[in-house]
Amino acid sequence: MTYDVVVIGGGPSGLMASIAAAEKGAATLLLEKGRKLGTKLAISGGGRCNVTNRLPEDEVIKHIPGNGKFLYSPFSVFNNYDIINFFEGMGVGLKEEDHGRMFPVSNSAKTVVNALISKLDKLGAEVRMNTPVKAVHYDENEHTIMLESGEKIVTKSLVVAVGGKAVPHTGSTGDGYAWATKAGHTVTELYPTEVALTSSETFIQNKSLQGLSLREVSLSVLNTKNKPIITHQMDMIFTHFGISGPAVLRCSQFVVKELMKGRQEVPMLLDVIPDRQEEQLTQTIFKSMKENPKKSIKNILKGLVPERLLDYMLVTHNVDAEQKAATVSKEVVRNVIHELKTFRFTINGSLPLKKAFVTGGGVSIKEVMPKTMRSKYMHGLYFCGEILDIHGYTGGYNITSALVTGRLAGMNAAEESL
Repeated sequence: MTYDVVVIGGGPSGLMASIAAAEKGAATLLLEKGRKLGTKLAISGGGRCNVTNRLPEDEVIKHIPGNGKFLYSPFSVFNNYDIINFFEGMGVGLKEEDHGRMFPVSNSAKTVVNALISKLDKLGAEVRMNTPVKAVHYDENEHTIMLESGEKIVTKSLVVAVGGKAVPHTGSTGDGYAWATKAGHTVTELYPTEVALTSSETFIQNKSLQGLSLREVSLSVLNTKNKPIITHQMDMIFTHFGISGPAVLRCSQFVVKELMKGRQEVPMLLDVIPDRQEEQLTQTIFKSMKENPKKSIKNILKGLVPERLLDYMLVTHNVDAEQKAATVSKEVVRNVIHELKTFRFTINGSLPLKKAFVTGGGVSIKEVMPKTMRSKYMHGLYFCGEILDIHGYTGGYNITSALVTGRLAGMNAAEESL
């Protein structure tokens, strides 16, 4: 069989590429090795699918710290607002939540996946599931795709949209890197991003803080000079192996990159009460101690931070929680508050790539044309989505990158083939 455009991978970028190619009138085939299309879309945003983000373009790109600037050019053709119009045009109502995150009104990722599938259907694109690709052969005029079944498919343009290596149970098992390398591309070192971090601190090993959630804390990654590389103010949680939660996921790639440079451990700094200044807070507590000398120190500090953290801090500083305020030295109280504002601990690693939400590294963006997503080395070869060395924070940014690069790859693959 011969096609104008073959897209490998039925995730967000592959679905969008197939739609864009079919809209241009190209005879399009989408190959998906799994049983379903849009598996990763279906589980994104906790099963509600965070389709994109309504923040201004510059803000969106800021939230894609892994080579997000590459997207300025694609965004001039198709951006996050176009994604919103695209879905609303297909009858998928969207609503905005915190930090500009856009979700389907139905609160179900299936709405999004089904809309993409029925659009493909209407456009007459051919879709084959349970169809793993064994190899790709490049030729001067066209390319041949060898299926595991032994069948050969010939195409004028090929779009590789197979994802990275994160969340492998959705089918992203890194198949595309070999095909990219074969075409002469560089695949930069792969590493986990948006991933939970591990620590061998005593309080992790003895589980004294396990399961403790902290709201709206400020978390920083420190460089070798103990200066913050990045700070995020969000929620976090202590786990049996280390730390997790939104603030940790956002900081994680910066920790992982430091560890990749050969550092054995990376220090992190936690401010549990970021909206209060240390000195003011200390004076307020001193005043309360003076006014309530008979109250226990624990009751005076109560409500400042979650009880388990307070207990832990009092034990660490050898303070009996029931001790009367009048008998506790100001110096000790000052130290406890100082530690709540500057709680330092070290990280020695992260969970593996297969446990990460997003893959760092991939096909080098220096070798892909930003306006078209075409390979600079091979005619009729396009890349889109997570196989590219582009990664963002969670919050709709990775899906935005996938849909935008997918749109451009599909459009241009069709134009080249026709």
